[in-house]
Amino acid sequence: MKRKNERQLSWATAPPCSRRRSSSSLGAKKSRSSVSQEQRHVDQRDDLYLNISDRLCFAILCSRPKSSSNVHYFTIDNELEYENFYADFGPLNLAMLYRYCCKINKKLKSITMIRKKIVHFTGPDQRKQANAAFLIGCYMVIYLGRTPEEAYSILMLGDITYIPFRDAAYGSCNFFITLLDCFHAVKKAMQYGFFNFNSFRLDEYEHYEKAENGDLNWIIPGRFIAFCGPYSKTRLENGYYQHSPEAYIPYFKNHNVTTIIRLNKRMYNAKQFTNAGFDHYDLFFADGSTPTDAIVKEFLDICESAEGAIAVHCKAGLGRTGTLIACYIMKHYRMTAAEAIAWIRICRPGSVIGPQQQFLVTKQSSLWLEGDYFRQKLRGQENGKHRAAVSKLLLAVDDISLHGAKHHDKQEPELYSDDDESYGVTQGDRLRALKSRRRSKASAVPLTCSLAVLTSALCSVVIWWIVCDYILPILLFCLDGLRAQ
Repeated sequence: MKRKNERQLSWATAPPCSRRRSSSSLGAKKSRSSVSQEQRHVDQRDDLYLNISDRLCFAILCSRPKSSSNVHYFTIDNELEYENFYADFGPLNLAMLYRYCCKINKKLKSITMIRKKIVHFTGPDQRKQANAAFLIGCYMVIYLGRTPEEAYSILMLGDITYIPFRDAAYGSCNFFITLLDCFHAVKKAMQYGFFNFNSFRLDEYEHYEKAENGDLNWIIPGRFIAFCGPYSKTRLENGYYQHSPEAYIPYFKNHNVTTIIRLNKRMYNAKQFTNAGFDHYDLFFADGSTPTDAIVKEFLDICESAEGAIAVHCKAGLGRTGTLIACYIMKHYRMTAAEAIAWIRICRPGSVIGPQQQFLVTKQSSLWLEGDYFRQKLRGQENGKHRAAVSKLLLAVDDISLHGAKHHDKQEPELYSDDDESYGVTQGDRLRALKSRRRSKASAVPLTCSLAVLTSALCSVVIWWIVCDYILPILLFCLDGLRAQ
């Protein structure tokens, strides 16, 4: 996440705004009478203001405004920015959404702004416009009680359009996530208890999402963690961090993780987890590909039988990992494929890539049917008690999946080797390397801190010099005088 003032947006050199209309919804709007009709026609520099509430407004402006006695303008365009892998650009992650909501609430409650209109404005960059609209739309859903459709319709007033979000694949994209998909995902995540900003741990999220600190994210708190694939030993190699299973064990133990599911080739010995008391399963399929129906069924069976949280990884913990977790979310929470992808990307940007998106769309109907059948079987159990035991019983009796497969015994030899991906650098390798090379602004020492440390050190040297050259001789002279008496 990039903080403000790190890179100033040049409004003068930015490309002209497009798809804009004039609006008189804000009395303090800057007058544009000095702009000739011919210039306005060429540049299309009309601003757009959208009223969100009686005091909150969203604006798309082509020049930087100035706050006044009754209007406060602010932007997050250079403060909360999506860190892309390739051509992807959003949506912004859960920590950024939390920071944004805190910022809005603080401004609305500020005594100094109690009589001011609060205007969140964004500039000409269409990607930043989409992410700004994502933030204020989610705020409407979370804090203003708007439905996803209401929030979306407010942002779509006039002739404004927002470019949709795309995946982290390299090359062209044929599947997109819209703002409405994101709003529905956030609304359902609230309903199902996937997040609660009253108890959200911002410091923990931002710490563990970093490659150097484990590169993990909770997708469903208490149920699913997505993380990058461990290696046999912890080290830094070829530009990205490698963590051993032992590096994750304390965190997993403290958060009731009982099951590990590996989707990529062996890069560590499973005994490194099993010896610590975890259940460990291997469901390998090739990097960048989609799982077979047998793998989807076995993944769901394992998760439905697990009595604690489940940690899932592939090589980067994005494509294969996000795809199978999305299957679980679609089955058990009846989210659409687009909503499941949107939520997983909000939690863990870059998840679900390329053909995996269309795969989830094709699986949506069958997973919904399986979920309805599963819940029907569980219905009638007293307050959901013994859910895990009941799940095991139901799965042993029958399942409506048409392509079921028997569980592989955990003692069977694995059907692939370390050489299976020897054909070259994989998608997971590239994604891991890109994420590892990001330099966290929080971990870097700010210039002001460096100057403070240097100043403190110089002061210490000067004080020590004064003590040694002046004060200490005087003390010794006095001490000699006392001895002579």
